Amino acid sequence: MDSFLSKATIDFFIAFGVVFGGSMLAGIGSVFVLAAPAAIMLETASRLKIWALVAAVGGTIDPMRVIESNMIEGHLSPVALQIAYILCAFLGAHMGTELIRWLCRGAV
Repeated sequence: MDSFLSKATIDFFIAFGVVFGGSMLAGIGSVFVLAAPAAIMLETASRLKIWALVAAVGGTIDPMRVIESNMIEGHLSPVALQIAYILCAFLGAHMGTELIRWLCRGAV
């Protein structure tokens, strides 16, 4: 159980960091090109959300293979774990997007 919690936590924060960090850096970059930072940050956060999920779970193919092979063999525990990791990564990406939305709410 400890291994599950540590991997789920790491997946959450990787996804959160990809969205939040990428959006913040896009906001800094937008200053250099004289664009509205808040608008760029919001757009970047929404575009990075799916890629943050992919980065956190380690790619798109391997988790799907784990789910497929274990589902076919009838081993549901690894399938549930993999889906839980994906959900944790999604929550991290979503929370990063919502934080950016919250930070930019008065600026757009």
